Amino acid sequence: MQFFFRCLSRKATPSSATTFLFVLLLLLQLLLLPRTAALIRLPHSVTIPAVIMFGDSIVDTGNNNDLDTIFKVNYPPYGKDFPGGKPTGRFSNGKVPSDFFVEELGIKEVLPAYLDPNLQPEDLATGVNFASGGAGFDPLTSELASVISLSDQLELFKEYTAKLRGVVGEKITTTILANSLFLIVAGSNDVTNTFFNNPLRRLHYDVPSYTDLMLASASNFVQDLYGLGARRIGVFSVPPIGCLPSQRTLAGGLHRNCAENYNKAASLFNTKLSAKLNSFNRYLPYARI
Repeated sequence: MQFFFRCLSRKATPSSATTFLFVLLLLLQLLLLPRTAALIRLPHSVTIPAVIMFGDSIVDTGNNNDLDTIFKVNYPPYGKDFPGGKPTGRFSNGKVPSDFFVEELGIKEVLPAYLDPNLQPEDLATGVNFASGGAGFDPLTSELASVISLSDQLELFKEYTAKLRGVVGEKITTTILANSLFLIVAGSNDVTNTFFNNPLRRLHYDVPSYTDLMLASASNFVQDLYGLGARRIGVFSVPPIGCLPSQRTLAGGLHRNCAENYNKAASLFNTKLSAKLNSFNRYLPYARI
């Protein structure tokens, strides 16, 4: 199942919180089935033990803090509205969607970054975050930004599962992975930074072929996650990225209109992604994608 996620304002409002909760409930209704016993009680007897997050700055909770990259925000004023009022590496003044998911599900207050040096063993069983601000489906996107690529995020996930087995054992680890909610938020940096604002890809790709490249990476990532035990996987669509203030300023002309070529590229990718993910549900046993 594919979900459109419109970027939250830097400071949450009642309406934005309501919108996010609606998206969350829709995701749970479509993605989860009442067939397993886990740790958290949800409507229709659905329960999940953990949230595992992959992606970019929309959901990163601090994995870039110790990287040699400009894509990090572990300094004021970031974090001024986060509990404690200190920057944590979240690309926000407060919490980010990763935190809202686990909070609304009643799992825990925030979703910790896997690379947080303060991460505790007891945090592993309820989920961690591998997302890295600046990452994308296109491997070049992460390389240009000097951040953690999706393939490297997957390697960190493998390391995480080994640690989890050491904490709770093989059987419980398998149950946690099968029942947890895996979320992937990526693609915006590919469209804006790597394709339209960098000549390297446009030398060899047009929009249709570049979105095919993005799709191949996204679908391989989902299949790799499935092969590692994930069964409930949500992939967010690329939002209408051309209407963001930054892109309207850079590519919207004198009147700062939405950059429609950006939006068309995002829409084309989303259409291809939706069809591919729906096909997975037909041939991957027990998958809800």
